[in-house]
This record gives sequence, structure tokens and C-alpha cells, in this order.
Amino acid sequence: MLMLASQSPRRLDLLRQLGLDSLVLEVDVPELRSAGEPALDYVHRVAREKAGAGLLAVASRPGVVVLAADTEVILDGAVFGKPADAEEAAAMLRRLAGRTHRVATVVWAVSSARETSACSVSEVTLAPLDGAAIEAYLATGEWRGKAGAYAVQGRAAAFIAHLSGSYSGVMGLPLFETATLLRQHGVNV
Repeated sequence: MLMLASQSPRRLDLLRQLGLDSLVLEVDVPELRSAGEPALDYVHRVAREKAGAGLLAVASRPGVVVLAADTEVILDGAVFGKPADAEEAAAMLRRLAGRTHRVATVVWAVSSARETSACSVSEVTLAPLDGAAIEAYLATGEWRGKAGAYAVQGRAAAFIAHLSGSYSGVMGLPLFETATLLRQHGVNV
């Protein structure tokens, strides 16, 4: 049985693209970067903590595989998580506009017998954005709950000048890497 330790509807939809249905586990893992913690180490740690919390929640169920992921936008060593409000979202978009940043998604698949992980790092270049474009995007509300304050699969696609890497990874769950991990755990993909 596959359990997804995530409240992200996008991750659930992406798993369905692989032909998989999973039960959703609600896990509460603080997403706080430690002082001096390298950006990729942070993404790995948070994803692993989500997977571990999910596995603890279902430890009494045999044969369960828990899948968890974390996605962050990284620019100049700074991690752009989910903005708390529209003001923070606007500040993120202003910093990302006209520049290339990385989107890192780390996926963990864990069971009582095994732990495996994969990392997908993509490069995304946003076009230059003026204040009016940012305000119009913020008005859509699409930025809420999105690392870096944008959704590649939504209206922000019009801002993406270039993407090198995994489109599904930028959305929040790199499908190639996820399918590979799940096969290692005996999940038919």
C-alpha cells in the first residue's frame, strides 16, 4: 500500500499520472532551515523528516510504503519556500524576475525494510517582470502555497523563458525519479 505524506493536491495528481492511487497522510514537519545549512541539505532533510513522520504514523501497518517530497526554489544560496503573504510573494517574484534559479525536489520512499531517495534539480529562467505583471499574478492567488511564489503549471507558465530539467519536478514530484524509487520498493508503476 502506498501512502503519500503530503497535503499537496499537485503531488497526488502527479502520482495519478503514474497510475497510482495513494492514501494521504497529514504530517506536521516544521520547514525551518538551520543557520548555515546548505540549501540542498535542507531540502533533503525536510523531505526525509516528512517521510519519517509518515512512516511513524503507519508503523503498525505491514507492507506500507510512504512517499514524501520537498520542493524549494534556490537563488544565490537563498531558499524561497512558500510565501507567508502577498507582500513576501511579490518580493520573491521581484528577486527571481529576469534571472535563472534552481528548483530542487527531493523525494524519499520509506518502508519498514528500506529507505531510498532521489533528488531532481532543474533550472528555471523567469522573464523580466514589471510591477504590473507581478501584481496581476498575485491577484490570481495562484502563488499561495507555492515555493518561490509561482506555479509552473499555471498562469506563471507565461513567465518561464526557459526550463532545463524536470517539469514535474518543478511542480513538486519528479515522475521519473519517483517511479524509479517506487519500483525499488516493489510498487508497480
